[in-house]
Amino acid sequence: MKKLVAEFVGTLWLVLGGCGSAVLAAAYPQLGIGFAGVAIAFGLTVVTMAYAIGHISGCHLNPAVSVGLWIGGRFERKELLPYIAAQVLGGISGAAILYLIASGKAGFVTGGFAANGYGEHSPGGYSMLAALVCEVVMTFMFLIIILGATHPKAPKGFAGLAIGLGLTLIHLISIPVTNTSVNPARSTSQAIFAGGWALDQLWLFWVAPIAGAILAGLLYKFMSPVEE
Repeated sequence: MKKLVAEFVGTLWLVLGGCGSAVLAAAYPQLGIGFAGVAIAFGLTVVTMAYAIGHISGCHLNPAVSVGLWIGGRFERKELLPYIAAQVLGGISGAAILYLIASGKAGFVTGGFAANGYGEHSPGGYSMLAALVCEVVMTFMFLIIILGATHPKAPKGFAGLAIGLGLTLIHLISIPVTNTSVNPARSTSQAIFAGGWALDQLWLFWVAPIAGAILAGLLYKFMSPVEE
């Protein structure tokens, strides 16, 4: 239960911090954060939670990460569904808090609410195929970073930084394409409040990240150095 509470709180913070920066700050050009600021915010949520709850739950914060770690032999199958449930509920709670804050401003319109999308709902107008490839590849690389940085032979104490910086880089690459998911819990939380098209397109942001995570888990299990 302690692990599940940690995953709930961590995913709540990821959504509130990352999506919150997009909904509350990126909308104001005078603040100057733009896409880069949102990318940094997502990375910071992971860095801070890695050191806050990593020793409790492993700080997955993401169903795709949990699946990838399971495929890679780093996570027990019996914990997979409870972790995913805690992550999705944490993400929805973070989005609910964000909605309560954002709707406190006069004239607030939900709009896209930092949801993920493709086609006309892609920030850069990218196609469904482009979005699918992007999400698979970005999640694949994210899991390679996670599996490598947390390996027993990796330098100690730096995993949180490597993973957080990896997520920042992923956002810098893919925000224009899909608004960056690589995380089904993050996508679900925002789609619930955006509704309509966001819910219709949500399938891609479950299928692609999990596919990328499975491929990464299989590859890293093959090339991983022997643990001592």
